[in-house]
Amino acid sequence: MNIDSRTPDCAPVNLTGIPETMLWTLHNRACEARRAGTFLTDPDCVRIYESIAYDYEGSFGKPDRSHPMRSRIYDDAVRPWMAAHPGGTVVELGAGLETQFQRCDNGSVRWLCVDVPEALNVRTRLLPPSARCRYVPKSAFDLSWLDEVDLVRGVFVTAQGLLMYFEQSEVQRLLTTIVERFPGVELMFDTIPRWYSSKAIKGLAKTQHYRTPPMPWGVNRDEIEPLLRGWCPRVAMVSVVPYGIVARGLADVALRLFTRLPLLRNIPPTIVRVQTQ
Repeated sequence: MNIDSRTPDCAPVNLTGIPETMLWTLHNRACEARRAGTFLTDPDCVRIYESIAYDYEGSFGKPDRSHPMRSRIYDDAVRPWMAAHPGGTVVELGAGLETQFQRCDNGSVRWLCVDVPEALNVRTRLLPPSARCRYVPKSAFDLSWLDEVDLVRGVFVTAQGLLMYFEQSEVQRLLTTIVERFPGVELMFDTIPRWYSSKAIKGLAKTQHYRTPPMPWGVNRDEIEPLLRGWCPRVAMVSVVPYGIVARGLADVALRLFTRLPLLRNIPPTIVRVQTQ
C-alpha cells in the first residue's frame, strides 16, 4: 500500500508483505499511547504515527491492545536487564518502527536495529540512528548481522512479531546460531499457537483492504520449552509470559483464565524469554 508522508523530510514510501506489518503495530501502539491513563507512554510513536499519511483503520480496523501490551512486556524485561548489564547490547530483530530504544534508553545501552533495507529506509527518515542506536539493513535471517554485535557486556536479542512469518527450519537455524555465537545471551520473542498458524497459513484478512502475510510457524505453549531445549542444549531457562499482564476488565479475566487452565493454555499467543549458559 502506498504511504505518503506529509512532512517535507519524508518522501512517499511503498511497503508490502512483512515490512508493511510495522504500520499495523504502529497503529495499535500509537492509539494506546494517545489514550488518557495509558500503560505505554510513547511520544515518539505518536509523532511518527501522526506524520504518516496512511489509512490505518481502513487497512487494519479499529485499534486493539495486543501490540502495546506486547511492547510493555518487552520493556519490563529489557529495563532490568540493562540495569544488570551496564553498556550491554540489545539487538532488536525486525525493528520496523518500534520505539523501544526511545522508551527504555538508560544513557549507556548499545542498541542494534536489524531489519530489511526497505523497512530501515522508512525508520531512518523518522527515527535517525545514533552512536548508541545503530541500524543494520539486513534480514534477521541473513546471519551476517551477528558480526556487528559487541559481546563484551552481554547481549539481549528480541524479536517482536517476526518469527511466525517464517518456516520452523528457518527459526531453528536463527535461534540456534544466536545461542552458539553469544554465550549467555538472553532471547525474547513471541509465538502463535498451531491453530492460529493453520488459520493464517495464507494470511488473514484484517479488512477488505489488507491481508496479513502468511504465518507458517505456530507452536503451542506446552511445546515451547521442550522444542527449544531440543534445539539448543545451552538453554538454561525458558519462561512464558502471558499477554494479560497489562490487560484490563473482562480481557484481563479472560487472558488469565486462558493462561491457567490446561485445556485453554494453548489457545492464546505467548511471549517467550530464554536464558542461556
